[in-house]
Amino acid sequence: MSKFSLLDHEFIPRHEIIDEDEIKSVLKKYNIGREQLPKIKIEDPVIKEIGAEVGDIVKITRKSQTAGEALYYRYVIE
Repeated sequence: MSKFSLLDHEFIPRHEIIDEDEIKSVLKKYNIGREQLPKIKIEDPVIKEIGAEVGDIVKITRKSQTAGEALYYRYVIE
């Protein structure tokens, strides 16, 4: 029996930890600091599953009927 992954569910958007280069680009684009991003708790099941740590920034890619794909960024907190 294989392990169930939340990320395999059709209603869970793709979550990925971004690297420092992408973080700098995102923060510059929106002219903000890390702490100004919307937050997501380290206890969130998907955050646990992808292995994110406090201080990481996670990119969430959601399917959108109007935009095709919509990107969201979350700052991982305690």
